[in-house]
Amino acid sequence: MNKPSIPSSYKSTQRGMTFLEVLIALVIMVTGILGAVAMQVTAKQGSFDAMQRSLASSLAQDIIAKIRASDPTNLAAYVADDYGVTLNDLPALRCAQPNALCNPAQMVTNDIYEWELALVGGDVTSEGKNRGGLIGGQGCIFQNGNALTVVVSWQGRNEIKDSKKSDGCGAASKKRRQVVVQAFII
Repeated sequence: MNKPSIPSSYKSTQRGMTFLEVLIALVIMVTGILGAVAMQVTAKQGSFDAMQRSLASSLAQDIIAKIRASDPTNLAAYVADDYGVTLNDLPALRCAQPNALCNPAQMVTNDIYEWELALVGGDVTSEGKNRGGLIGGQGCIFQNGNALTVVVSWQGRNEIKDSKKSDGCGAASKKRRQVVVQAFII
């Protein structure tokens, strides 16, 4: 059987892609890859910032729960504006240990120590270094009657406009972030 012949006017003389077409395709592909990498970096930074905010909120809720669980007459013992600046000494009696009988004042000392430890990341260590906590974490507890305000400050990665609040919690800077939680203690 004979093959039908194709008229010469329909025949293409091109047998592949030109160098220019290959370069254009390469530029488009590299641009797409760089865009995907930049998107991944931005997502990772956003994820880290969200984790820091979540941790700060959790720490604020944690100390409020500890205060509510303690004797209401000890509320004033928790009030301070320098938690996390310098870590308090290890309490003589650790109330979290089994068979440890602690009085209310010793419980307050332990609660504060554990909260500060979590603020600075000392509760998670690896090779003798703190691996958890907030970057430059600092906590403040203010009381107004039965109203309690817990402020957790830390340093973010990027600069933003500082709120310039005069609450005295955390060093004022364009990287300061804060979580403020208010509660009533009855």
